[in-house]
Amino acid sequence: MRALIFLIIIISLFSCTNNVKESNKQITTNKKPTPVFNSDSAYYFVDKQVAFGPRVISSDAWDKCSKYLEKKLSSYNAEVIVQSAPVTTYDGKNHVLRNIIASFDSEKNNRIALFAHWDSRHIADHDTIDTELPILGANDGGSGVGVLIEIARLINLNKPKIGVDIILFDAEDYGQPENSKYPIMSNSWCLGSQHWSKNPHKKNYFAKYGILLDMVGGKNAKFWQEEVSTYYASNIVDKVWNTAHKIGYSNFFVFKASPQIMDDHYYVNTIAGIPTIDIIEYDPFSKNNFNKHWHTHADDMNNVHRETLKAVGQTVLEVIYSE
Repeated sequence: MRALIFLIIIISLFSCTNNVKESNKQITTNKKPTPVFNSDSAYYFVDKQVAFGPRVISSDAWDKCSKYLEKKLSSYNAEVIVQSAPVTTYDGKNHVLRNIIASFDSEKNNRIALFAHWDSRHIADHDTIDTELPILGANDGGSGVGVLIEIARLINLNKPKIGVDIILFDAEDYGQPENSKYPIMSNSWCLGSQHWSKNPHKKNYFAKYGILLDMVGGKNAKFWQEEVSTYYASNIVDKVWNTAHKIGYSNFFVFKASPQIMDDHYYVNTIAGIPTIDIIEYDPFSKNNFNKHWHTHADDMNNVHRETLKAVGQTVLEVIYSE
């Protein structure tokens, strides 16, 4: 009987030891918990930008918004750099652009980059009224930045395993319109990303991949798999779209291919050599294939919806915290 009891005790101890080891193994292999994206917070950050007015390069609203973004990102304990550079736009005007870079855990070599443009269109060239006046750019410009500021807030509260750089490009939307009276200027769009791609904020800078957010606030927006993205970074497209479907946002991220779009990610891919994708609304049934209020005065806060901000923001967070 004593021998039997002793044998039972030995077996129990062995079993408990194995359970402890197994439990420890599970803990060490689990990824860091993904923060919950707050769409109200992101919406607020979009509204703060729009309240300054059109953020056209060299304007008073642009200057005030630049300082706001720098201060806000710094408040989340990011290492913030404002990259300035002279630039001449297609209309012969001289400006000094400002790219705003916020880095978290800059000492880490394993990093990803998140991009958006923070300027807004200087003309309403797809409207029928006041076409020469600048637009607010709530969705086209403001939404991507709003999502990234909210992500910065959450990273400050709960650091992921990897380093993250949030890079806000200037002068993306000062491209030459189709009916321009000026001589044709090649590469007139995406001036901020062109400069940064040739002159990164840090010598020998590299990220394992990048995600660009552009027009990510429209009502019932559909994000197709854009051609430049799939050409240069098909594995990242797969990662992001599969993640969106896994966490319940298949109604936003659709497995359909869209034509190539000239956006900031093109220059990040072709000049900086960082495989980068573009999460951008695509609508083949609209006149311009984008959000119906693209480059019009109707691109105001009524064109920004919390559900879409949530879908994009939560998906990007899940990707970050799965690394």
